[in-house]
Amino acid sequence: MNFSLNEEQLMLQDSVRKFVLAEYGFENRQKRQRSVPGYALENWNTMAELGWLSLLLQENYGGFNGGARDLAVVMEEMGRGLIVEPFLASAVLCSSLLQRLASEAQKDRWLPQLASGETLMALACWEGSNAFDLRRVSTRAEKCDAGYVLNGTKAVVLNGAEADWLLVSANTERGLSVFLLDARQSGVQVHGYPTVDGGRAAEITFRDVRLPSTALVGAEGMALPGLEYAVDLATLAVCAEALGIMQTLLEKTVEYSKTRQQFGQPIGRFQALQHRMVDMFMECQQARSILLMATTSWDDTVRSEEERRRAVSAAKARIGKAGRLIGQEAVQIHGGIGVTDELDVGHYFKRLTVICQLFGNSDRHLRRFADASW
Repeated sequence: MNFSLNEEQLMLQDSVRKFVLAEYGFENRQKRQRSVPGYALENWNTMAELGWLSLLLQENYGGFNGGARDLAVVMEEMGRGLIVEPFLASAVLCSSLLQRLASEAQKDRWLPQLASGETLMALACWEGSNAFDLRRVSTRAEKCDAGYVLNGTKAVVLNGAEADWLLVSANTERGLSVFLLDARQSGVQVHGYPTVDGGRAAEITFRDVRLPSTALVGAEGMALPGLEYAVDLATLAVCAEALGIMQTLLEKTVEYSKTRQQFGQPIGRFQALQHRMVDMFMECQQARSILLMATTSWDDTVRSEEERRRAVSAAKARIGKAGRLIGQEAVQIHGGIGVTDELDVGHYFKRLTVICQLFGNSDRHLRRFADASW
């Protein structure tokens, strides 16, 4: 099996890397993150023009029909720049969910708008008590003459306050379903807030929100497989983002150890620190290997859905542990400046910490891997 990137993936990697180097210096990133809406609209438009927002879409919807490995190439480079644009929320979670669940008419209407960046969507599927279990949903959509009435509350909706439209999971008489609704519709209350890693999320409450029957995405009661597919793909995406962050932290730490002087010599000459940086290097290599295994399993059409889930959970569990070790070591070797707001090391560590918890932590994915293996 060939583990090297093909020509198209190398071009994609080069494109994202050049964008990050040109547009995502640390100062620029901090300025955009503190602005409203929390990212740069010109960057979002550039991502659309370069085709990144349509990476996962099929060709007949204006996409590139990309797979998990293509997505990992993009996300690793975005991790190196700590990108704050809502790529994960809109171009990964919502695009893949719509492509998996929606009717042909819904795909024809919405997927080109997502690809062009014209419409921004957010997925509201987690609640305060469900601990990333997509099946434990209290939000309900009751049938009425004109369609449905939606009630419930969703937590940690990524880029929820910036979204034009929301994809919302809710229980109906026939089971778990997904609805697409205008974020400014009457009865929708959005409380947006900044997250510790420089991103944005929102708590969203739905009170007697009246929806037409056309708001139902796909078939009623059949949403769970599509939701699991979208969230698992997003989990792989953040694993790749974490790899880019870990590689960057390793490079920054090694470089710092060559310049920081103590007892008349660079601290990188001390064997104890060399051993710790070798451990960081080994963790990066193991993380890259298991991510490659997971993305290859995902793209392999012969693999079953269960095999794909096991591969995703194995990667998330392993990379979660690697992220914690590398983040802590980078901060400790940098000393006190590693936690200052003026140095980017602490910001990389914050994003790694959030990724370790996002879509379930290492313990949860280790249990899911074990459950799927019996």
